[in-house]
Amino acid sequence: MHNYPAAVAIAILTWCMAGSLSAAEPIDVGSRLELFVDRHLIDRLEGDATLHPHRPVPREVVLVTGEPWEGNTSAYYSIFQDRDLYRMYYRGSHFDQQTRKSTHREVTCYAESKDGIHWVKPRLGLFEFDGSKQNNIVWDGIGTHCFTPFKDANPNCPAEARYKAVARGRPRGKPGLYVFQSPDGIHWTPMAPDPVITEGAFDSQNLAFWDPHAKLYREYHRTFTDGVRAVMTGTSADFLHWTRPVLLKYTDATTEHLYTNAIQPYPRGAHLLIGFPTRYLPNQGSRVEPIFMASRDGRTFHRWSEALIGEDAPQDRAGNRSNYMTWGLVQLPGDEKHFSVYATEAYYTGPDSRVRRFTFRVDGFVSLRAPDTGGELLTKPFTFDGTKLLINFATTGEGSLRIELQDADGRSIDGFHLADCPPIRGDGAAQAVAWKSAPDLGQLVGKPVRLRVQITSGDLYSFAFRR
Repeated sequence: MHNYPAAVAIAILTWCMAGSLSAAEPIDVGSRLELFVDRHLIDRLEGDATLHPHRPVPREVVLVTGEPWEGNTSAYYSIFQDRDLYRMYYRGSHFDQQTRKSTHREVTCYAESKDGIHWVKPRLGLFEFDGSKQNNIVWDGIGTHCFTPFKDANPNCPAEARYKAVARGRPRGKPGLYVFQSPDGIHWTPMAPDPVITEGAFDSQNLAFWDPHAKLYREYHRTFTDGVRAVMTGTSADFLHWTRPVLLKYTDATTEHLYTNAIQPYPRGAHLLIGFPTRYLPNQGSRVEPIFMASRDGRTFHRWSEALIGEDAPQDRAGNRSNYMTWGLVQLPGDEKHFSVYATEAYYTGPDSRVRRFTFRVDGFVSLRAPDTGGELLTKPFTFDGTKLLINFATTGEGSLRIELQDADGRSIDGFHLADCPPIRGDGAAQAVAWKSAPDLGQLVGKPVRLRVQITSGDLYSFAFRR
């Protein structure tokens, strides 16, 4: 064993640590679209650069629950695009504030739209309500409290189960999640006689979907842990047999009541799961407000603490449970620049409640932002596959972006220096980054690199390497 002087030993240790850091396995981003919804790729921020969460922009009211079988506690909406049709499912229910009782049984209702804005409630003729089947009730069996359908994206899904759903039932007094199937999204049958998931609370919007990135089914449902509302998750290969559910984990240690999780794969990058969970505030008159979170493994989520939709966006959201996000993120015809999301308002407060549309810029949940004083971002080392770098960005006034490519040790790569990148200005969802000498980006494929982004008066929402 060598007996080095203390100073020499420290120097050797520092060299070894530096060597191990530089030799760390780079992140493989391939040609994936990468968003700034977490710190997965970020080494450091400098200057006045920050990660800035964005709120969606309120638009029009798209649905009013004014039918006799609907009412002011209609809730738990699921919205998805099915080719040229948009489908919506929700609970129809009403609560009389004076008698403090429900005025009719809970039913599952259905609406559809060609544009995501104007919705029709078709008379389905399936279930009777007050002596008539002329209504849009699509399910009236076990699970109507929170019947949550989706279109199965599993390529091996049989035709008779192309649409699936989960819903809470209470067999023999013990709650659990039942599973359902449908060939057309309208006619539903149970897939099993008993609930397939029994560990949890379930009295909320529980959901499931096919994860195309992991190639399995995921489910997310409500539970309680030490009296706090929480979310559990499990996975399945066949939608019938599920792993034992586990609690979600978060990158921060804050304890919050969270439920109605609204989690789904991000359509433009399925390796990311995004969610709009409801934060319940029991000490503020049972107020609720949605927040945004994202995950790369389906269990550990990065939460953004800011309320996603405020009470002023734009009305009737301050009351008890009057500010839920629906489960759904869709692009409307002719609008490739935005995603539409939906949220409820006026819960409990009137003869009915409402659903309002909101819009996000594509990839616009969180951005790298800097004011006119400027700032920089440096990524961790990663490898990529592509011959061009595309960015989704917007600048204002004299603002601009410049981008440099560095090697894993932080040295600028010839031809890709910051000074070689002309200032990028304007607004573009897929702007190609150019360097003055037009170097071949393909020569760096498979090699560890870093991005250095210099930004003033602007936002950078995402980037991707493409061929």
